[in-house]
Amino acid sequence: MAETRKASRFIVPVAVAGVAAATIGLVPALAASGDPDLPEITAQQLIEKIAASDTQTLSGTFRISTDLGLPAFGSLMPGLGGGGGGSSADPSARLTELVSGTHTLRVAADGPERQRLTLLDGSDEYSLIHNGADVWAYDSKSNEAFHEKAPEGAGAPEDKDVPTTPKELADEVLKAAGDTTSITVGGTAKVAGRDAYQLVIKPKQAGSTVESVKIAVDAANGTPLKFTLASVEGGKPVVDAGYTKVDFARPAASEFTFKAPAGAKVTEGGAEKGAGGEKLPEEFEKGLGDLEKGFGDLGEGFNVIGEGWTTIAKLDTGAPAPRTDEAPKEFQGLLDSLGDKVSGKFGSGTLFTTKLVNALLTDDGKVYVGAVTKDALVEAANAGR
Repeated sequence: MAETRKASRFIVPVAVAGVAAATIGLVPALAASGDPDLPEITAQQLIEKIAASDTQTLSGTFRISTDLGLPAFGSLMPGLGGGGGGSSADPSARLTELVSGTHTLRVAADGPERQRLTLLDGSDEYSLIHNGADVWAYDSKSNEAFHEKAPEGAGAPEDKDVPTTPKELADEVLKAAGDTTSITVGGTAKVAGRDAYQLVIKPKQAGSTVESVKIAVDAANGTPLKFTLASVEGGKPVVDAGYTKVDFARPAASEFTFKAPAGAKVTEGGAEKGAGGEKLPEEFEKGLGDLEKGFGDLGEGFNVIGEGWTTIAKLDTGAPAPRTDEAPKEFQGLLDSLGDKVSGKFGSGTLFTTKLVNALLTDDGKVYVGAVTKDALVEAANAGR
């Protein structure tokens, strides 16, 4: 039991570091040269144009580059990704590759029931196909396939409080931005050969790690074509993802059909959980169980500090933070590479940093996390809030 609790304590800082990856949305975009001369448009009109867009079909190629300032997880935590057990085609393992580096993908969509994404890696390909009730994934390098049924009743219930017209949605977005956000139109761009406006969103508050969010919007149909998230640290964007080619015609039905090649190993998602493949280390698996139970009692120890872009979440774990040298071997490399020792009026602790989300784990077991600078976290801890 003591070993189980030890493992679960180390999952807190590791999970906090992983928040950065989880917050990254896969929004297609890549700008080309040449700025088109388009009619002037206000930010509210551009938001209305996005809301009015009803793009259901498209196909194309896009490139995504992510730079969270994180180390390579594969080398730090071998066996905890997709390579240690189960199927190499399992999406939960393969799509984590998009968290770092530059990748080229082909995409196709035909409404909410049919989508295909193919990750290109030299002559090898990894494809994820959703067609009605079926989800297939295939790794050409290992000749392995993964299959499971899509969740039933995925549609969200109707909410009468949700804005129902483009103008209402634009009003809500601008209202929500309030005094903490600047929303402007930052000129025009040429994206994958298409004319686009650039919507620029910037925090007005000091202390955020976000410098700006830029979204290129198709001038003809309102579809977002470019997404760039920049950090106050400068350098490469945290996310720069986008189309190099796009076509809004309906893709051929064959794009969404899949049959496992002869000789391919096929893993069924539900069956794998019940009886298949290798498992995570027992200590790690038990730790996950303890952490999951703990989330049921977060109401008492979880507080939100600040507002807008400088919001900080505070969690009191109720136990002193573990020392790195006490950590299970699965976590030691990751903790050493991410953590920096800091001190202040609050005492001492460890800062886990990325270019987007930072976290402070104090030695007495309090966690402060947010898309804010290191100084902002230390200031919050010093204030004892």
